[in-house]
This record gives sequence, structure tokens and C-alpha cells, in this order.
Amino acid sequence: MLLDIAEVSQRSGLAPSALRFYERKGLITPDGRNGLRRAYQAETLSRLTLITCARDAGFTLAEIAAFLRAGPSDTVLRERMAAKEREVSERVDQLTRLRDSLRHAAVCEHDPLVECPEFKQAIRRAR
Repeated sequence: MLLDIAEVSQRSGLAPSALRFYERKGLITPDGRNGLRRAYQAETLSRLTLITCARDAGFTLAEIAAFLRAGPSDTVLRERMAAKEREVSERVDQLTRLRDSLRHAAVCEHDPLVECPEFKQAIRRAR
């Protein structure tokens, strides 16, 4: 079943212009036309989810395109993915520490808050 560009846009949350841009970059490919509109296989939605996740993780479009074309023997790409995983893990850890600091700040009754020893320690951990 083919989905036209408007339906893919609506389901993915991406503007039609973004879909056309991804086409130009070789990230997605239309499978035909529905009148004058581009049409895509339903699997394109899964690919767009992957692209969005990769972009959110900090991958460039060129890196994403390489990932989508990669085979099992592409060691350079796998090394890049492992490095990105470490970066994402570090960011998650940092955000977790920040969340914990904010949780404390929300209930702390120390006056002033910035002088609270627990809050100061939490802020130091958040860095």
C-alpha cells in the first residue's frame, strides 16, 4: 500500500518539505506518484523514525545516510556508532544528575536555596 506525501507528513510529524529534502539527500525514496503527489511505501515511516532518532542523537544527515547504506563489514561506521553511544550515555548521565538536582531544589527549604549544602553538592555532580 502506498501513502501519499501528505499522509506520510501527517503520520511522521515532518513537513512535506523535509520529506523532499530527505529524498534529495538519499535518505528516503518515493515509490511512485498518487496523481501529482509523491507516494511512499508504508515502511518509509519506520525509516523516518530511525532518521529522527539518529538526528536527535546528534548524527549528521551524511552519517545517517552512511548508516542506512552500511553493511556488516563497515567497521568505520560501527566505530562511529560506538563513539556516539558513549556520547549519548554521558549526556543521559548528565541529565539524570541535573534532574536529581532539580528534584531536590523543588522541595528544599534551605534559605537561600543556593547555599544548601545538598543542593551545592548536587550541582557539582551535575557538571
